[in-house]
Amino acid sequence: MHASRSPVCRAGAWNDAGPSGRRSPLQTGLAILLLGLAGGPTAAQDATPPNPPLPVVHFTEARAYDLRSTLRLSGSVEAPRSSIVATEVQGVVEELLVHEGDRVDAGSPLVQLRREPLELALRAKRGELAEAKARRDEARQKLERYRELFAANVTSQEEVDAAAFDHQAWQGRLDQLQAEVARLERDLEQTTVRAPFAGFVYREHTQVGQWLAVGDPVVELVSLDRLRVRIEVPSSHFGKLRPGSPATVAIEGNGHPPVTGRIQAVVPRANLQARTFPVLVALPASARGIGVGMLADVELPLGQPAPAVIVPKDALILDRGDAFVYLLRDDDTVARVAVKAGAGAGDWIAVEGEVAVGDRVVIRGNERLEPGQRVRAEPREYPLP
Repeated sequence: MHASRSPVCRAGAWNDAGPSGRRSPLQTGLAILLLGLAGGPTAAQDATPPNPPLPVVHFTEARAYDLRSTLRLSGSVEAPRSSIVATEVQGVVEELLVHEGDRVDAGSPLVQLRREPLELALRAKRGELAEAKARRDEARQKLERYRELFAANVTSQEEVDAAAFDHQAWQGRLDQLQAEVARLERDLEQTTVRAPFAGFVYREHTQVGQWLAVGDPVVELVSLDRLRVRIEVPSSHFGKLRPGSPATVAIEGNGHPPVTGRIQAVVPRANLQARTFPVLVALPASARGIGVGMLADVELPLGQPAPAVIVPKDALILDRGDAFVYLLRDDDTVARVAVKAGAGAGDWIAVEGEVAVGDRVVIRGNERLEPGQRVRAEPREYPLP
């Protein structure tokens, strides 16, 4: 008789094969789980995520600068010279030499009228002139002969007077014909209608084959020299503006930077409805890409210069009507400071607020900053206006 043996439970007993000598799938899974838990933290748990790179910003220092307050107004570009060019002689249009949009120089031909009628009239009048000259010369010789005969007591005073009258009559006829020939020559020259100044053709007023009387329009010509901007200034600022003062002009839509013009005239006659005064701002000859009728924003200086704190315009951020700048602190964090924008000067603008001369103002990379954010700052110089 064999005594039966009871199984003994011990650590690691389940690592041995069961009664059948093989390990079950459940045993295998539990063993893997226990080994994972006993193995400590994994490599992924040991790794520390890297810090994100600091945003790079550029800064410059706020400066002290003497500025004048400014007045900003909108106006339009106009040409000081425009003309509806007319013909000075009558005739049929034989050739239209320009069209709308063409640029012309002073003296360039615009329209050619038919010349033949005037050429024939001029030829006939020159024939009459030659005959009158011959008659005048004959009368002068006759007068000289009669004077000699009168001196020799051969003829009477009446005959001398008649010869003198005949000579004077032909001389008058000669003068008249000379004037008529000069007029016809001038009329013949005027059959070519020329541009009175350099500019561009704004509108055509005639066509080939059309009969033109004296004074009929040919083309409308607009000068591009010495363009100017007309603005309407409120009466409260009328006495603050002086001819010759500078004005900054930005032309809308021409893709060029603002230019510096000069106040050409302050017209002392108000618009009775708006109570504004016309002011003309002359544009520099170097201005490019400007056409008549373009919209323009004009900045006019007012009063005397006064000290101000200025920052580059790139530092100014607008948010729903409020303006602020970011200042760079000593610990390389940024602070958001509310400001009030003032007069501009080139790439700079005056600000009022908690910004002092020498403060480092962020000018690049400031669009996505948050107050207190740490940054990597690099200096950048801005030339003063």
